[in-house]
Amino acid sequence: MDNINIEDMKILLRSQQGELDAVLMYNALADRVKDEKDAEVFRTLAAEEGRHAAVFKALTGQTLKPKKTLATVVPVLYQALGKKRLYPIIAKFEYGAVNTYQPIAEKYPEIEAVKNDEHRHGDMVKGLL
Repeated sequence: MDNINIEDMKILLRSQQGELDAVLMYNALADRVKDEKDAEVFRTLAAEEGRHAAVFKALTGQTLKPKKTLATVVPVLYQALGKKRLYPIIAKFEYGAVNTYQPIAEKYPEIEAVKNDEHRHGDMVKGLL
């Protein structure tokens, strides 16, 4: 898209990267957690984050590779902290994405649904506690 300014493009690319990284993280977490309901929710979240990445890709026109950092670290944190301490942190990141997406959702309406999903994701993760 030619009409995206440099600042917006930075936010869009960072957002696209975050969504891609979240796909790997949620799938890794689903493989690690003890509770089958938690695993199911994390697989659902992974699929939705993948769709979000596609929304951002449509705007940026760029193909990014997911980074494995979160997918490596978060399952270890699950083992170390347990779900009662880890899940609120994950929920906080989901809610934080809402604030990140708010200003660009006003310019790019397709991000509005992504922003709303992120809030729902926070609620879903908190609902597992």
